[in-house]
Amino acid sequence: MDGVLRLAPRRSEHVACANGERVLSAGEISFIREADRWVVDEVSNQSTGYCPDVVSWPAVARALDAIELGHPSCFTHQVVFRRCPGCRECAIVREGDFICVFCGSDLPEEWNVDAAPPHDRRC
Repeated sequence: MDGVLRLAPRRSEHVACANGERVLSAGEISFIREADRWVVDEVSNQSTGYCPDVVSWPAVARALDAIELGHPSCFTHQVVFRRCPGCRECAIVREGDFICVFCGSDLPEEWNVDAAPPHDRRC
């Protein structure tokens, strides 16, 4: 986990882009041309390969700052991921409803995707 920004085509897998290594954050990013340079238009933590917490934004900002790429002050689209303690599936929390869509169990308020079985660290 070196904090380097890695980019790949939109429909590629984040896990493949990072060679299966652990990451500080992951998601989708889009760029726009502003004056004579490129800047980040939108950025999210939407990665079902890694399911990063929304608090991973500072790592993204540092990577963008390191290459002097202008960016928003936070994720423009945040996805809340939780691992269900009941069925162990990785779920997306929608509209603040912390209920597992797979089994109906309550999902924890705190991010817990790293609490996966050792053979499956990602969603």
